[in-house]
Amino acid sequence: MTRVYVFGDEAGNFDFTRGHGASQFFILTTVTMVDDTIGDKLLGVRRQLAWDGIQLTEEVHASEESQVVRDAVFAALEPLDFRVDSTIFEKPKLLPKYWADHNGFYKLAWFQHLKYVAPHIRGLGDELLVIAASLGTRKKQSLLHSAVQDVVDQVATFSDYRTAFWSASSDPCLWVADHCCWAIQRKWERADSRSYDLIKGKIRSEWAVFKHGKTTYY
Repeated sequence: MTRVYVFGDEAGNFDFTRGHGASQFFILTTVTMVDDTIGDKLLGVRRQLAWDGIQLTEEVHASEESQVVRDAVFAALEPLDFRVDSTIFEKPKLLPKYWADHNGFYKLAWFQHLKYVAPHIRGLGDELLVIAASLGTRKKQSLLHSAVQDVVDQVATFSDYRTAFWSASSDPCLWVADHCCWAIQRKWERADSRSYDLIKGKIRSEWAVFKHGKTTYY
């Protein structure tokens, strides 16, 4: 049996206002691979940067790193074989019932995303492991884990699967998801496609859920 690995990360926040710091979009991005040694390549990049005297954050978040670090990561990703899928929610078009129900919205985001992605990656293997970057309190992580588990139950067509929430610092494949998600967010939030252009050949879907919607709620 072949195992398919899906690593997920999000960009944007749960601030449903037009206030300072509120994102326009909430973006869920996954990277799918069958070669889990891709993470080893990123560890090599990290060690080389340390040797070169360049300090990295422990989590290796694209938003917090210097441009020289981001350049090194994207250069390392270019020859590697993985697919990127992204689902974009324009937050002002989201129904108000989700504004306070963050768990409900998070579950909705994963359902919409995996509903499309799972059938397209089914042919890569028989087993599915979905790993999302953890966030929030332990209770929050438990709730989100349960939500993803329920979503995978509904849409996955694999013989067996597992889900997990890990710290972004614990697995370099989550760094891949983080950098791809950051690049897509920069395109949507700031019309900055510099990093996006470096990964666009790996993007298999980039779905704006409310693309044709006209109604906004704030």
